[in-house]
Amino acid sequence: MDSEVKLVAGGMVMLGVATSALVVLPYLQLKDVKPAPGLKPYSSAELRGRAEYIRQGCVYCHTQQPRDRAQTPADAERGWGRATVAADYYYDRPHLLGSMRTGPDLMNIGVRQPSADWHFGHLYQPRAYVPGSIMPAYPFLFEIKDKADPGERMINLPPPYEPRGGKVVVARPAAEDLVKYLLALNRSYPVLPAKAASGAAP
Repeated sequence: MDSEVKLVAGGMVMLGVATSALVVLPYLQLKDVKPAPGLKPYSSAELRGRAEYIRQGCVYCHTQQPRDRAQTPADAERGWGRATVAADYYYDRPHLLGSMRTGPDLMNIGVRQPSADWHFGHLYQPRAYVPGSIMPAYPFLFEIKDKADPGERMINLPPPYEPRGGKVVVARPAAEDLVKYLLALNRSYPVLPAKAASGAAP
């Protein structure tokens, strides 16, 4: 009986330590975080695109957390931008940090690749833009038609990937929202306001 009490007590102590380290301390550190000065709330279209990003499972292959040069020098060398901070995710619910990098980190894809046309084409057929890419194509986010209707987004593809018979590829609303969300992934603003940054130690 005495050993059972010790076992239960030890388990409760370990649970308390783990909860303090993984829940309580991070909460105390981050509860007063405000949005970064250059961060804007997502528009309704960007939020719909974010939901599509989750629905299509993009988070399983892409992270959204470039790491500090001291921790992972390759992130900076790849041009993925500065390391993110908690304030960069103020409007993200849920957070889409990701844990796998089957594909590149997407946090600053809106800076690295600001062309909406590129994103539409890349979603339709990734290998048309990145030879050897293992990313799946998302043709169901598009429609092949005889001609685009007024207001529809027509996608210009490289010659080998164009539809046959003079048809055109048109983005569905889900594709348009998803591209708007990807372009909104821009955390290139300074982490600190200019005055604070100038007074900071090098």
